[in-house]
Amino acid sequence: MNVCAGAFPLSEPAPARVALLGSGTVGRAVWARLAGWQGSAFARRLPLAYVANSRTAIGAPAVIAGDLQRRLQASARASRLEDVEQALGSAGIRIVIDATASEAVADRHAHWLAQGLHVVTACKLGQGTTLARWRAIQQAAAAGGALYGDSATVGAGLPLLRTLRALQAGGDRIHAIAGVLSGSLAWLFHHYDGLRPFSGFVRQAQAAGYTEPDPREDLSGEDVRRKLLILARAAGVALEAADVRVQSLVPEALAGASCVALDAALPVLDAPLRARYAAAYKSGQVLRFIARLHADGRATVGLEALDADDPLAGGSGTDNRVAIWCDRYPHQPLVVQGPGAGAEVTAAALLDDALAIQAACAYDFTPKNSAIGSGRWNANPWA
Repeated sequence: MNVCAGAFPLSEPAPARVALLGSGTVGRAVWARLAGWQGSAFARRLPLAYVANSRTAIGAPAVIAGDLQRRLQASARASRLEDVEQALGSAGIRIVIDATASEAVADRHAHWLAQGLHVVTACKLGQGTTLARWRAIQQAAAAGGALYGDSATVGAGLPLLRTLRALQAGGDRIHAIAGVLSGSLAWLFHHYDGLRPFSGFVRQAQAAGYTEPDPREDLSGEDVRRKLLILARAAGVALEAADVRVQSLVPEALAGASCVALDAALPVLDAPLRARYAAAYKSGQVLRFIARLHADGRATVGLEALDADDPLAGGSGTDNRVAIWCDRYPHQPLVVQGPGAGAEVTAAALLDDALAIQAACAYDFTPKNSAIGSGRWNANPWA
């Protein structure tokens, strides 16, 4: 949806009541961004009505300041997912911001949408797990007339889903998608030189906060599988999780190690990765961990050796880099690249979606067709 300058009335739109769930790195970044907005029109558009983590909650804070976790720790109010609807009320624009990685919260998305609550999320467990849950979210959004902001689920807010939906809205068929979708794996294979042990780079990535606390979650490719499922489904390919063939980097000896023994077991990665690197280097290629939706509908995730001029071989740091082939870009793909990890950019994407939903509803730009439930609505009306 494109909105030209002057399309909105001069008065401020009706505000949304917002519930923020999660006090981890992303939740704290959302809180900090809201704190920086205090006194501005942005803050007036998204007033907090409820804030919670898995243990405690606070009602509408008079001032958004200080450490979020400490504020919640000081609260005697227990958090319950059932309280979200009561806190947001029964009328007006109501938005749940899910900054958690919680299965229980993701399982609640469809219920909230069906009740007319809009949901904005960075959690991949809603649209990136079972096809049944993905369909339930689409159907609930349509039934409740609610919107689902998912920009932060893939690429930490890079315009990936927005681009896929815009291309299809313009009549294009998506032929194939391929990309580096993990910031941690991008960092590892941009830095790995085949000389020093790969396990040492994993430890560095852990220390820098690029990986999950248990790096096997990144190395297994499971996180990438979920992101590929979200992209594929947005492109119109209804894949089940089992339809994605994943080549994990975690050997059995490492997969079976306890958390206590994990660090000592990491060197089992070194010899296999050294051999893969050497073979690629001899051919003038580089290693990248790639997710692919192939033109024939197959979906794969795993380590690949790419030619230096491959559209996915570039980038740096934790960059995500995604290539899209479609009707208008059949040979040379459209490439989207940028930071694919980080609490600040993820928080910004969450609040972008929340602001866009609030504006769309306040000015009655909410789509009136099946796009609400199809997952093809772009939460940003200025895109």
